[in-house]
Amino acid sequence: MAPTPVRAGTAAALALFRSRYGRILEWVVGALMVALFVEVTLGVVFRALGQALIWYDELASVLLAWLTFYGAALASVRRAHIGCPELVEALPWRARRLLSIAAQLIVIAFFVLLGSVGASILPILATDSMVSLSWVPMSVVQSVIPISAALIVIAEVTHLADLLVATEPPDAASGVALADGLH
Repeated sequence: MAPTPVRAGTAAALALFRSRYGRILEWVVGALMVALFVEVTLGVVFRALGQALIWYDELASVLLAWLTFYGAALASVRRAHIGCPELVEALPWRARRLLSIAAQLIVIAFFVLLGSVGASILPILATDSMVSLSWVPMSVVQSVIPISAALIVIAEVTHLADLLVATEPPDAASGVALADGLH
């Protein structure tokens, strides 16, 4: 059965969006990696010179956390999280599709919850600041939680849309498995 023009157009639009979205996240993650590299290098150099930077450790921790959260969003776009594709692929097509849809819905629900709880604590943290960089509010530091959760939800919704428009198993020649990247 050949895909309908609407489904083919939707799939192409989702693929284009996901590609561009992934490219933006690659730039964000790359910028964070460069910032962390520069910050750690400065910390080492200044420590070797006997002039340790008081803000080095705290900022390195924050940058590493941000890199982890935004990297998780990039991994969601690329379907690079750990999964069990062998188990899912052993199921019949309809069961695979239903299991994959259910898994996507659970992942989306989790990140919606994480994002909403993360956003709800930001006003509480508005009066706190980093210890060594007192001009940086903790609400800015912790904003990575709701922002990355939203970014992950966007990525997961695009993959859910792929599952919802799929009406037949992908052909083996395409090399695309339903369980690829299943969380």
